[in-house]
Amino acid sequence: MNSKYKVIKFKKNKFEKIDDLISIEEPLEISIKYQDQNEWVTKSLSITMRTPGHDEDLVRGFLFNEQIIQNLKEIESIESVDEKVGQYKIQNKILITLNNSKNINISKIKRDFLTNSSCGVCGKSSLDALEIVKKEKTFKSDPKLKKEVIIESPSILRQNQSEFSKTGGIHASGLFSSDGKLISLREDVGRHNALDKMIGNALNENQIDPKNQFITCSGRLNFELVQKVLMTNIGLMIGVGAPTSLAIDLANRFDMTLIGFVKEDSFNIYTNNQKVIVN
Repeated sequence: MNSKYKVIKFKKNKFEKIDDLISIEEPLEISIKYQDQNEWVTKSLSITMRTPGHDEDLVRGFLFNEQIIQNLKEIESIESVDEKVGQYKIQNKILITLNNSKNINISKIKRDFLTNSSCGVCGKSSLDALEIVKKEKTFKSDPKLKKEVIIESPSILRQNQSEFSKTGGIHASGLFSSDGKLISLREDVGRHNALDKMIGNALNENQIDPKNQFITCSGRLNFELVQKVLMTNIGLMIGVGAPTSLAIDLANRFDMTLIGFVKEDSFNIYTNNQKVIVN
């Protein structure tokens, strides 16, 4: 979703006024409704800055990746609530009703879910609160990827982005098969939101097959992006930029293959090279 803005462009030693398409960024308040001792309780869980569109996929992926739910069947309903507001007349509140209330203890959700569009971890209350609820490791040797598939995946991601070509200011995450075919793609101004949307969509469409798939993200790879992918059991992740030290440590812990700095003729393997076919 984008809008046209008037800008002044400097090019070839002169200024000119042009119309430029800019990616829209709006807040989304995520609330959950659940039963507590036979009474319905509604709590505001998160406020995240996102690109409007595919909000249901965003909250599906968010709740699953944060392990508030373990299965999409635990979601009774998702609905946009309140009035359409702002310049673009958008509903910026969404309510998820859960049917697994007996498994929910809000007091034990130790994370501060107030995030922003550029960095998920910085919105957490502290690094100590970043607990890993996942126990099992990913497949150590699968999927197997040829180097050509690794190099081509960021280009395929860009070619299939509807918004990036218009604005140049939006991130994407894509689910790929091991032979390099794009299965699912979602975009957002926030890297974490794009990944949540894509995973939410793939879960909803029953497309996840960890032994034969990998995920490619635009931008750099940090701890929270790696953590979100691990929740799907997919053990190979590619980023256009560099990973952080914490992302590498986390990937190592779960046998994930982490690949970054992908260019036309090069890339770096930071963890577990067993899944890359080098010959």
